This record gives sequence, structure tokens and C-alpha cells, in this order.
Amino acid sequence: MTDYPTLDLNDGRQIPQLGFGTYKLADDDAPEAVATAIDVGYWLVDTAAIYENERGVGKGVGEWSDIFLQTKIWNDSQGYDRTLKAADKCLDRLGRDHVDMLLIHWPCPDKDLFVDTWKALIELRDAGKAKSIGVSNFREQDLKRIVDATGVTPALNQIELHPSFQQQGLRKVHEEMGIVTQSWSPLGQGEGMDDDTVGAIAEETGQPASAVILRWHLQHGLCPIPKASSRDHIEANFKALAFELSDEQMGRIDALDSADGRMGPDPAKFS
Repeated sequence: MTDYPTLDLNDGRQIPQLGFGTYKLADDDAPEAVATAIDVGYWLVDTAAIYENERGVGKGVGEWSDIFLQTKIWNDSQGYDRTLKAADKCLDRLGRDHVDMLLIHWPCPDKDLFVDTWKALIELRDAGKAKSIGVSNFREQDLKRIVDATGVTPALNQIELHPSFQQQGLRKVHEEMGIVTQSWSPLGQGEGMDDDTVGAIAEETGQPASAVILRWHLQHGLCPIPKASSRDHIEANFKALAFELSDEQMGRIDALDSADGRMGPDPAKFS
């Protein structure tokens, strides 16, 4: 991992900056896709209990003990005891005795269980079942509530983030709190690659449109986890590590931000 870009976590560890996402990847297809991603050079693989592909992801990672593997506790498993049991089931499906990062998938404020769930993640970290712990889709008030309740700040918050929904306010909160921002749907569910500005920059750089967007994430200090299933797409995304965007090109992508650019669920309402 000497030449692979990493970000410092607030627990003293490091995380590879470019990851491989597996959302909507079937369990039967996961072993080949994950093995291909590792062969191309990815060092981080992201999955979740709700994806129903942890077994396949575990098979794809195989004996690569140094791959940074992360998974997530689903909404119906929240609560202290249920989270402890759910984490053991995740590890069993992955074929591992620990993961590098364990996340709470959504805050589900209506359930009001995320503080107890966070306490369980702290226990799991202390027991060695998760080397680092974090959250996903948490808002500023959710982050501050778990820190106030436990004194433990998440190492990472995985949120929807792409050129048309840049989450600048939450990114500032993360920076102030020492939390790494990980981007899900970093390509805007593929729509970002069809943007004229992105297309022009791809032509200027001679790089794939997907790599241009991912490079924008990397240069902003974000941790994108694009999903791809074919080797061609996996390789195209990985080219983000091979070039740099100019300040002017970065600014043009920055200008694509939209107040109504959210594509996924609203964390305030999703449960």
C-alpha cells in the first residue's frame, strides 16, 4: 500500500482513499467482481448486511488479509444486544474474525436506537471484532449526539456525495470533528458521467468520465467507493489514481452542486 493514497483516521489508523463498492452486486457475482477489483489494485472493499452479498464478498477477498474490509449494521438490527448479534452474523458470512471498519448504516431517528447501537460498536471495537468504527448517513445532530453520549467520535461517515450533491456543510462538520468523509454513489448513480462539464474535462485529460469524477473526490480529501461489475468499468474507475485535475477543472466540477441533487433517501425520514 506504499503508493496507494490513504487518509488518516481519528483512531490512529489509515484507510485507503479509493474503495470498491458492492451495492446491488448479487452474492453469486460478488466473488469474481471483488477478486477482479483486488487484481486491478483496489485495497478497500465495502459491503453491508442489507446487500445480502457478504458471503460472496468474503470469498472474493479470500486470503487477502491486508484488504481493508468494511460492512454495516442494518436498521432492523439496531439496539445494543441486537447489534452485537448482528455483527457476529456479518463476520460469519464474511468468513472473518474481524472487519477493518464497522458502520451503522442509517441513523433511523424515529427508532431512537442509534446511541445504543453506537455503544455496541464501541464494545465490538474493544473486543477486536472491528478495528475501526463509524457511521453512515448521519446528520450533524446525530453525530454530536453519539459523541456527547459516549465520548467516542466516529472514524468515518459514509454519505451520499457526488458533483450534483456535494454536502459541503456536512463535510465542514466532519473536518471540525476529525471524521473522514466517505462518498457513496460518488458517480451520481452514473448520471454524473453524462454531464457536459465532466465530458469536456474527460476530453481535456484523456481520461474516462468516471475517473474524472473520482479524481475530483480524491483531490477534495474524500473517500469514494464506486461500484462496478465489469473489469472495464473497474479499471476505468481505478484510473482516478493516475492523473490530477487542475484547480480550474476542479472549480468547474464544484459549480455543479445543486440544492436538490439528493438521489437517495433522506436520513431524517428513512428507517
